[in-house]
Amino acid sequence: MNASKSPESPESNAVTLPGRPCSAAAALHVVGEKWALLAVREIFFGNHRFEAIARNTGAPRDRVAARLRALEQAGVVERRPYNERPPRYEYHLTASGRDLAPVIRALLDWGDRWVNEEPPVVLVHEPGNAGGGEPGDGSGDEDGHTGEGTRGGRGGNTGEGEHSDEHGHGRAHDLDAAWVCRTCGEEIAMNTLTADVRAPGWDRAGPLPEPLPSPPSEPIPAE
Repeated sequence: MNASKSPESPESNAVTLPGRPCSAAAALHVVGEKWALLAVREIFFGNHRFEAIARNTGAPRDRVAARLRALEQAGVVERRPYNERPPRYEYHLTASGRDLAPVIRALLDWGDRWVNEEPPVVLVHEPGNAGGGEPGDGSGDEDGHTGEGTRGGRGGNTGEGEHSDEHGHGRAHDLDAAWVCRTCGEEIAMNTLTADVRAPGWDRAGPLPEPLPSPPSEPIPAE
């Protein structure tokens, strides 16, 4: 796989895939496998060491190792040494990996609504804590765990009455995110969206028919 696409590495990470040219397909080619996304979830939650990632995903160790190698090659995660003898490494999200946070949140929201009766995990929003690192950095234990911030049922562990006002402004509170258009500032509903297909040779219905070959031109008779 090519080098990751980032401000420091402008090379394209594009691949040629069968079917419709689409960035969703390209993204799934990199992170669409179950164990890959669950490994990203664990690092997002603050679990950086292999043992914790393997245990919490429930995947076989060799499968987790393979997915972490692939994610590292794709520029989604990076290894950082935490012990020299013997050499030991932690896994951290790169800028590319941190940009998967909305994907993890969307999967959590969908699972809460359509699969689980009660949410096993609740994301907690801490206003003013928008540093450049990963969730849990700076406040976890030596393994990067964030403690109680993302555990528990609806309402997490913030408890009733811990918010500074009824809207939770200023204090940690359960995340209630919205999908908002940056251009117009309006919240987005699915029935307001259409796909503008710009890949050559495709429209929304699928591949465009091949143009009919032009009939052979008749020779011009000599005068």
